[in-house]
Amino acid sequence: MYAYYTMRNYFKKQIALPQDHGSWVFILTPLLVGIFAGGKFDHAIFNLLIAATSAFMIRQPMTIIVKVRSGRRPNTDLAAARFWILIYGSFAALALTALIRGGFGYLLYLAIPGAPVFAWHLWLVSQRAERKQAGIEIIATGVLSLAAPAAYWVGLGRYDPHGWWLLIWVWLQSAASIVYAYLRLEQRDLKQDQFQSGERSALWKMGNRAFLYTSFNLSAALILGWANIIPQLIFIPFLVQWLETIWGITHPSIGWKPIRIGMRQFTVSMLWTILFILFNKF
Repeated sequence: MYAYYTMRNYFKKQIALPQDHGSWVFILTPLLVGIFAGGKFDHAIFNLLIAATSAFMIRQPMTIIVKVRSGRRPNTDLAAARFWILIYGSFAALALTALIRGGFGYLLYLAIPGAPVFAWHLWLVSQRAERKQAGIEIIATGVLSLAAPAAYWVGLGRYDPHGWWLLIWVWLQSAASIVYAYLRLEQRDLKQDQFQSGERSALWKMGNRAFLYTSFNLSAALILGWANIIPQLIFIPFLVQWLETIWGITHPSIGWKPIRIGMRQFTVSMLWTILFILFNKF
């Protein structure tokens, strides 16, 4: 009976899998954008997928260990967390070894910014202050966005400066998505009759930051496309995100459950990803 309980504890999703479900899009989007931009899927890309996904997944059991040490989780979670760190770490190590042997050792430089950001996150967890940290979330998505140029270069089989454009666009989209998500969560506590006629200007004041982020992204894509610096139609996915922000500001998510907000965010982000892939033609 004890052995059964122990094994069941090892496979708790709260220990093995990231619990902020909306975060999956922040690793899926850069990987998909980079893979399709590189135009190739082979064993090297597969190894990159394994390495990037394992690195993303290992955050959860590492967080659990910090929570155990700070008294936020029971000691019984410690062995399971170590087990999943070993699993994910082994997969990442094997995949990275294969990439290095394939001539992609320079990708390791992309992991350097991740170390201090991850350490910062774990410190916040130890201080019980990891929630509602939009700033570090935006920085963290920048680290995850490095998967876009990595996948692009692996697909090409060589370094190409266009990969940095992929990083910039994916990071800008992710940053705007995070700010918008915080707006939607804040709107949940509003009252249905709180904003009528002239008072609706308060909705725009509340959504000012989200509007500025998406407007900047759309404007930059339009201007750079008009100047033929980037693909001219790349503004279309940013237009979709901008329109969603306008809709969200004027239609507050009063009473919405977080999962409903997360699923809508995931859908819009994946739509952005598909459109970006279609129109990202240099």
